[in-house]
Amino acid sequence: MGNTIIDTNFNFPGQQSLYKGKVREVYYLENDILVMVATDRLSAFDVVMPKGIPYKGQILNQIATKMMADTSDIVPNWLLATPDPNVAVGLACEPFKVEMVIRGYLSGHAAREYKLGKRTLCGVAMPHGMLENDKFPVPIITPATKAEMGDHDEDISREAILERGIVSEEDYLVLEKYTKALFQRGTEIAAKRGLILVDTKYEFGKTKEGKIVLIDEIHTPDSSRYFYADGYGERQNRGEAQKQLSKEFVRQWLISNNFQGLKGQVVPEMTDEYIQTVSERYIELYENITGEKFIKADISDIQSRIGKNVLDYLATLK
Repeated sequence: MGNTIIDTNFNFPGQQSLYKGKVREVYYLENDILVMVATDRLSAFDVVMPKGIPYKGQILNQIATKMMADTSDIVPNWLLATPDPNVAVGLACEPFKVEMVIRGYLSGHAAREYKLGKRTLCGVAMPHGMLENDKFPVPIITPATKAEMGDHDEDISREAILERGIVSEEDYLVLEKYTKALFQRGTEIAAKRGLILVDTKYEFGKTKEGKIVLIDEIHTPDSSRYFYADGYGERQNRGEAQKQLSKEFVRQWLISNNFQGLKGQVVPEMTDEYIQTVSERYIELYENITGEKFIKADISDIQSRIGKNVLDYLATLK
């Protein structure tokens, strides 16, 4: 399990700063260029696990860049190039301090809140009498504040976002419009693969020219939840769990080992055997979500590979 990329410390030409998120490391260069490295870190319940997952960064990066290409006609994005399997290069933006979460089904966090008796989430009403994994009459947007590494994202209502001035009303209307359009497109793409896009999150930023664009990842198993469409109705009718394509299987494993990121809880040991199964599941996710076979990159020296590929690309910008 040693051939994973957990941490980076590059020094690219014109580098001005480095931001380390839960999974991605973002290098800000001069001329408003941003280099985003997708590491193999695994985050669940807003906690970064101690060991990396082979090929996870490559999988997330390649799904996200493919999905950005497939949605660029309806929502502009930050992406310029993907010079390495783990790297995306794009325009530096000022990120909005909210994540736009949109849910088509009562699953995951929403289902857990519903079981506690709550019928509103982020100020949005949820119908009575729903079963876990039932479809909402219309998708609901349930934003979350963007957490720093190690902190928890927090639910927040549209009203609170506007009251606190986190996002202006003018900009928020654009974020809502883009979120709905992306979810609709993502739903259509998933349907072609025999999948249901259950819920997802989008992040947006503003360029120095004031243009709102999609940033970060999109429709990956880390940011989204998928069900297999085949048999969905039958499983719901029988009250059975749905077949999922998402990171939820990791969350459920952690829950079964008494960990939900709460104070005082200890991350359970992830053996090499378990990590291998997680890697295999991520490859399965990639192939099902994209409809393409996953091609493993050379991971004998990931740091050197990334460094060379990024430098070669940056040289073309001069």
